Amino acid sequence: MSAIKAINSKAEVARAQAALAVNICAARGLQDVLRTNLGPKGTMKMLVSGTGDIRLTKDGNVLLHEMGLHPRIIAEGFEAAKKKALEVLEEIKIKKEMKREILLDVARTSLQTKVHAKLADVLTEAVVDSVLAIRRPGYPIDLFMVEIMEMKHKSGTDTKLIRGLVLDHGARHPDMKKRVEDAFILTCNVSLEYEKTEVSSGFFYKTAEEKENLVKAERKFIEDRVQKIIDLKDKVCAQSNKGFVVINQKGIDPFSLDALAKHGIVALRRAKRRNMERLSLACGGLAVNSLEDLSVDCLGHAGLVHEYTLGEEKFTFIEDCVNPLSVTLLVKGPNKHTLTQIKDAVRDGLRAIKNAIEDGCVVPGAGAVEVAIAEALVTYKHSIKGRARLGVQAFADALLIIPKVLAQNSGYDLQETLVKVQAEHSESKQLVGIDLNTGEPMVAADAGVWDNYCVKKQLLHSCTVIATNILLVDEIMRAGMSSLKG
Repeated sequence: MSAIKAINSKAEVARAQAALAVNICAARGLQDVLRTNLGPKGTMKMLVSGTGDIRLTKDGNVLLHEMGLHPRIIAEGFEAAKKKALEVLEEIKIKKEMKREILLDVARTSLQTKVHAKLADVLTEAVVDSVLAIRRPGYPIDLFMVEIMEMKHKSGTDTKLIRGLVLDHGARHPDMKKRVEDAFILTCNVSLEYEKTEVSSGFFYKTAEEKENLVKAERKFIEDRVQKIIDLKDKVCAQSNKGFVVINQKGIDPFSLDALAKHGIVALRRAKRRNMERLSLACGGLAVNSLEDLSVDCLGHAGLVHEYTLGEEKFTFIEDCVNPLSVTLLVKGPNKHTLTQIKDAVRDGLRAIKNAIEDGCVVPGAGAVEVAIAEALVTYKHSIKGRARLGVQAFADALLIIPKVLAQNSGYDLQETLVKVQAEHSESKQLVGIDLNTGEPMVAADAGVWDNYCVKKQLLHSCTVIATNILLVDEIMRAGMSSLKG
């Protein structure tokens, strides 16, 4: 310590009890900020950045990151209490076949803590169906295959699932159809416009005729590519009224657009690269990089392709795909704050469903798990000798903060509510939580209130490690650059 003081005599040092007090105050301050956000009845926080940007959120993860703090869940406890808590968690977890009904309950439990109940019901159906659509047996669930597209329009309850893709641009030719039903989809990454050579080169000609022939040769190269697409369209659509849509990652020049429009082909150019893989998964077919071996096998299919104009923005909807492995959640809202709040809630809902499927089990919510573990720890502490028993009791008390805060945020007397829940749990031996609409005890499983097993398990691990680290810090040194300025 004397060495540090010698290097920087202005360094601030806090030792032993002072350091512990700083850490505990920081932890309690963090708890005070987050506790009112807990549960469906929790309040929201308005975060204002240095530039004046405003963000409304109930998401604890967002709140912690926006405040520049680490997500720390404070608990007083020791390793013995954590091990016992994990054992109890293993005993009370409920293995279930993850059918749609269970996933709806899991998603609803997550979403109702972020948005109001009416909107949560709308989002619940959308997020569950989106995950079930992209789920493939034997493969991990890739949530990136659920595109979240926002549209500042109407209200949040108009948010819906599109079984396909929504592109944020439209066709570039006025004569192309705005609505195509029962359409073949060709996804390609081929240039259909004149391009300069990739190496430094020049063409020399002696007469105007030679120049004209050169221009014709360059144009013919592009026209041959366009003609191959037209030939394929004529081949597959000759005996039917099916539509034909081309979605190209590269450019399509006006001459090519005109030729495609004359043959009833809808063409979209410069599609985003991230959408190319999604298009193949949503519509089927193959994304081609060359038109040399173009065949019917390369084509996908969509029941409906239509263009939607909102102000100056255009959106292309590719819907009604058969067994799409990539889908779009179209989030609608009247303003930026609503859109941001819904997107945060949707991401949480998607992760909750993914966790439930991967865990293959769930645990009752509404504070039921915390009440059960706390009661088990109170009994368990008598088998612990010495002062470690106090740590086990502190761990149990910390767990009970969850049901207490749920009751408090719902407007009920926290002590009275907790006593009722604990009494009901002791008598019935069932996993009892708090009904936030009445303040009375309820069997969480019967009410369909489920939490993720892996989240609870990680919570127990993390809070123990963080609390232990805070308690073990006995000295704080602050000697930044500001302290070195004379």
